[in-house]
Amino acid sequence: MPQHRPAEPDIRRYYTEVFAEADRLHRTPQGRLEARRTRDLLARALPAPPAVVLDVGGGTGAYAGWLAGAGHRVHLVDLVPAHAAAARTAYPEVTATVGDARELPLPDGSADATLLLGPLYHLPDRADRVTALREAVRVTRPGGPVVAAVISRNAALIDLTAQGRVDERSRPLLLGAYATGVNDPETGFTTAYFHRPEQLVEEFAAAGLPAPRLYGVEGPLWPLLNALDSGPDDRLFHDAVACAAAFEQDPAVLGASAHLLAVAPA
Repeated sequence: MPQHRPAEPDIRRYYTEVFAEADRLHRTPQGRLEARRTRDLLARALPAPPAVVLDVGGGTGAYAGWLAGAGHRVHLVDLVPAHAAAARTAYPEVTATVGDARELPLPDGSADATLLLGPLYHLPDRADRVTALREAVRVTRPGGPVVAAVISRNAALIDLTAQGRVDERSRPLLLGAYATGVNDPETGFTTAYFHRPEQLVEEFAAAGLPAPRLYGVEGPLWPLLNALDSGPDDRLFHDAVACAAAFEQDPAVLGASAHLLAVAPA
């Protein structure tokens, strides 16, 4: 296999020393919306259980544990050793190893479906993102779904503006990320790339995948949920889920979501 440059060291540092990934999907209204909608979309995209699902960049196992509970056989690969260890502890039915999405330690066609719900937005170079997608194709049986998530190009500026955190120092950084897609870690997030919908489609094509079905995950109401601190049982939260579902494939609204999800057969 080709040799790749080491993954950005600040990604490991960020998730080990700065940010607690384990509670991200239930700590904020946006996280809860992301989790709910991602699970809804995965339930439609993945084969019926039991299937072998590879969760690349699966973090501490939030989706892997849920999928295993539904009857799938799940193997998680993550760049951060603490994430893989936490997933093994929290979900004993999930196997987890440390690895890089660009060079997976797995044989060809070993998974019925492969998830990339984090790696693509931690690879700022297009060539690396395409390599990660090609690796997902390689390890997925022919016809099995490859599912990839990215952060929307608009998300950082929307999010920090809604939080009242845009100032003279951060505004140029956020506008730079909006212009180029490349996040400056000075914004408070780690090394990252933010996609426009058409770029994700193009990268799937470059990896030899057919044009993906593209979904907006959170829809346009997620900044309002955070601003009002909406709880999971609030009417506004349920209305936001319904709104996201109604607009999920509308090209005019896709970029308003914080995350995009793409699905295509290997």
